[in-house]
Amino acid sequence: MRKRNKGRALSRPKNQRVALLNLLSSSLFLHGKIKTTEAKAKELRTVSEKFITKAKNNSMSNRRLLLKSLSSKITKKLVDEIAPEYASRHGGYTRIVKLGPRKSDGARMVIIELVK
Repeated sequence: MRKRNKGRALSRPKNQRVALLNLLSSSLFLHGKIKTTEAKAKELRTVSEKFITKAKNNSMSNRRLLLKSLSSKITKKLVDEIAPEYASRHGGYTRIVKLGPRKSDGARMVIIELVK
């Protein structure tokens, strides 16, 4: 039973799952939108929105917290370019658009993008 266990395991141990979500969020911030599976996108939504919320308060401690998970180039772009666009917005920074199933294995595919 999954009592009080939040999040999806994504068939990976914790360290690989955290690394996957950090890389997916880096790609999302770099390109604005990415194509991935539905389960990964739903998990990515929570991680990336927390990153944006931290970046909105541009303090040194929040920059350091972001640098623990993201590269310096991505952190700079997030704090200087992306976060100011969402200054008046309280959450809901991403949108998930469903696509058809993937041809090879039938996994449900989506596009996750930053809301403008």
